[in-house]
Amino acid sequence: MNSHRPHPVPGFIPGLDLSRILYEEAVRPVLDRAYPGLPYAAARVGSGSEVLGFDTPRSADHEWGPRLNLFLAPDEAAEHGAELRRLLAERLPKHVRGWPTHFRHHDPEAPVGQMELTDGAVDHRVSVDDVGGWLRTQLGVATEPTVRDWLAMPQQRLAEVTGGAVFHDGLGTLDAARARLVWYPDQVWRYLLACQWQRISQEEAFVGRCAEVGDTLGSAVVAGRLVRDLMRLCLLLGRTYAPYGKWLGTAFGRLAIADELTPSLAGAPAATEYAERERHLCDAYECVAALQNASGLAEPVDPTCRPYHDRPFQVLYAERFAKALAATVTDRELRGLPLTGGVDQWADSTDFLGLNGPRRATVDALARATEPADPAT
Repeated sequence: MNSHRPHPVPGFIPGLDLSRILYEEAVRPVLDRAYPGLPYAAARVGSGSEVLGFDTPRSADHEWGPRLNLFLAPDEAAEHGAELRRLLAERLPKHVRGWPTHFRHHDPEAPVGQMELTDGAVDHRVSVDDVGGWLRTQLGVATEPTVRDWLAMPQQRLAEVTGGAVFHDGLGTLDAARARLVWYPDQVWRYLLACQWQRISQEEAFVGRCAEVGDTLGSAVVAGRLVRDLMRLCLLLGRTYAPYGKWLGTAFGRLAIADELTPSLAGAPAATEYAERERHLCDAYECVAALQNASGLAEPVDPTCRPYHDRPFQVLYAERFAKALAATVTDRELRGLPLTGGVDQWADSTDFLGLNGPRRATVDALARATEPADPAT
């Protein structure tokens, strides 16, 4: 019977470093002794703030610690997976650099593991999978993605699969899979950029209209949505997958453009007067528009703001950039789609984005809805 006991909190080690130590000092010796010659890959990928390099001491309160992903060939995973997990539970050290390898579920209703010392076998966080099966679970696809596959994969999931670190790839398949997914194909990228500009175009005039009728809160809320869209647009231009909301600002802050843009992006929703909010937004629009022009992906578009028709609001008319980019998309399947984009450009429900089948089904339904009607039906 295990006896759980508290442990002194050791000094913080970034999670990827801790995972590397776990592999090199604990897991690899077990594999070498029990399964000599067995081809495998060892990595720290998937969910967890450490995979994106965003972990801090606060991360240690749940599902953070000595964790590792092991990958075997499909037949080897089926044959040895359960036994290997059991063997590791018996032979792993009780802690690595002071961090327990045992994870206890304190609440059966919320099965989140927290590190805790134990005298018995450890409930470890070393998973055993085959690469293809793991990719299907994470992304819904294990082979070369099609256009619709790319549109159905959330950027957070792509960041989790391509982030982190691979410590050993004796299979050769994990590194290859990550290389295929490291960034969008050129045509998909251009389409997603066009769709992101289109999102901005749909609401940029609402900031002033809300303010005009005295809805200060509504104006700030729309400004905040536009700021979020501009941040995601900058990440797209920077060839960086956008993480979900908790880490969006952190990821944006690592871009080269962040220092220049942050004062305007922070100032827009915080402004209490419309004139100040409009000024901050226009500064941000023009900065990102210049960044888009400098990318060389489409014909340059005048990056200056101008009045919204005959109304007293300054806007960019972001649809001009959407059209310029859409004109560079030559892929027939993408050209047949409306400028709605990838799944996380039009949906932000965490529960929905975690469902592989419904995500892909929705993308397929959207594509079918825009196909020309069959005259025979």
